[in-house]
Amino acid sequence: MVKLYGIKMSNYYGLAKAILIEKGIDFEEVKNPPSQDEAFLAKSPMGKMPAIEVDGTFISETLAIALWAERTHPEPALLPADPIEAAKIMELACHLKLDVELVARRVLPAAFFGAAVSEETLETTANDLDRGMKAVARIFKGTPYAGGDTFSLADLYTYFTFSLSNGIIQTIYERDLLADYPKIAEVMSRLAERPSIAKVEADKAG
Repeated sequence: MVKLYGIKMSNYYGLAKAILIEKGIDFEEVKNPPSQDEAFLAKSPMGKMPAIEVDGTFISETLAIALWAERTHPEPALLPADPIEAAKIMELACHLKLDVELVARRVLPAAFFGAAVSEETLETTANDLDRGMKAVARIFKGTPYAGGDTFSLADLYTYFTFSLSNGIIQTIYERDLLADYPKIAEVMSRLAERPSIAKVEADKAG
């Protein structure tokens, strides 16, 4: 059986878990916080969450986990069969992760743990996040899903990006990250009812 390593509060862990649920893959959850211990570095080279274990082989990074799941369990598909369409889904997922979620994370310690943050960091984060949101909006379909007509990996990245990032931004900047992006907000509401996502959120709350 596949083993999923990490902790439930992590949005990346939640994303990987939702992928496994969507694919109908049996898995065991193993609580393992991020660590620089050699034992965990053998599973995840940077000591980050999540990682999965498949027949004694470890895979880290959610995109890599998604690729493994897609290749070993083609149905239900999380990527379109058409190469261009599949590339566009991956493009959107990358922009969500790199240009929104990772930017918002710059002020996560201040939002959730009371850490100090400089005015320069606040300003550059706000500016970069504005650019990132505009980039995502340019390629975000939302009719009815992030990448178009069909639920895809981009929807899972959408949900787990904004479920974390919007909380950070609301705390630090006292504004709704999606206020000017009703199309994305509508998709977020729809995704919250998706069984795989609802299961991840229920397990996290429990």
